[in-house]
Amino acid sequence: MKRRKLLMIPGPIEFEPEVLSALGAPTISHTAPDFITSFGNCLKMMKQVWECPDGNSFIMAGSGTLAMDMAGANLIEAGDKALVISTGYFGERYAELLRRYGAEVTILRSDTGNTVELSAIESALKMNDYKLMTFTHVDTSTAVRVDPKPMGELGRKYNVLTVLDGVCSVAGEEMRQQKWGIDIALTASQKAIGVPPGLALLVASPKAMDAWRNRKTPVGNYYCDWTHWLPIMQAYEEGRPSYFGTPAVNLVTALEVSLKMILEEGMEKRVARHALLAKEFRQKLRDLGFRMMPLNESSSASTLSAIYFPEAIEPSEFMGRMAKSDVIIAPGLLPGLKGKYFRVGHMGSVNRSDMVSTLDAIENALVDVKG
Repeated sequence: MKRRKLLMIPGPIEFEPEVLSALGAPTISHTAPDFITSFGNCLKMMKQVWECPDGNSFIMAGSGTLAMDMAGANLIEAGDKALVISTGYFGERYAELLRRYGAEVTILRSDTGNTVELSAIESALKMNDYKLMTFTHVDTSTAVRVDPKPMGELGRKYNVLTVLDGVCSVAGEEMRQQKWGIDIALTASQKAIGVPPGLALLVASPKAMDAWRNRKTPVGNYYCDWTHWLPIMQAYEEGRPSYFGTPAVNLVTALEVSLKMILEEGMEKRVARHALLAKEFRQKLRDLGFRMMPLNESSSASTLSAIYFPEAIEPSEFMGRMAKSDVIIAPGLLPGLKGKYFRVGHMGSVNRSDMVSTLDAIENALVDVKG
């Protein structure tokens, strides 16, 4: 008999048994030959999942915010101009992060549930000499998805470094980093990558690495500095031991298992599976009377849904009923609207059975609240 609830929040997610088995194995030395091979395999497979064969992969012990910090720390110097495309909470966070490194930040904000018009982004790029442009591929607070392809095109057209915050998208949404000209694509292990929390993952393009090498000032973050980490990653990829900080050994071995499973499924099939399940799920919710936060289907994420409560029900009562069910969902995150919506994650190893169980729990809670 199942003795735990189904975790359907936008990270951490449900993990494959093989991944958890690797995580629970006895810990080995970070300089052991087997671990060096495992770490090197992960770095190489990341380039396949990210679709960036010429990039440099980085695996750090930390959260997705650390991956965001690594990009900002290595690419921004005091006085650099940065353009932040914000579709929710995490765009605002990136703006704050870049300011800490001395960036002069301009934010282009979308209306809630919408994306920023490409024409507005291009107008901003024409008016100022930006070094960096960040955007959130899928904002976990709104479930709004931004199309990375035209963002990469604009970055190349105006010679601006593009940073894709893919914490809630990589390995669940289509993302062809090298082909689309994305300079940094980052994520965290506990989302669609399918590994418990604790790894910050990033792939940097040759252009991004050149920008770092041509800095005029030292990186202002000791732990994130690629000066320390690039030789480590190169050593592991070449099968040699190296040390700057102790890696999260068991998480890396679990990452190897998960990346192999992702590539065995195939990126196109994986992306299509996420898209189909998400579309079906949203339609069923609409049939029940719910309304989605994203304003249109083209900007709706495949990895999570943000769902407004119907006006006829009391949100706290609905969430209380859901808490008693066998499915865990997430409350709203966007400031000012937290109590008006909830979120459901559907990424990684999620399957149709999981979606049906979640829908059943939501429908039962809705019936109970309506009386």
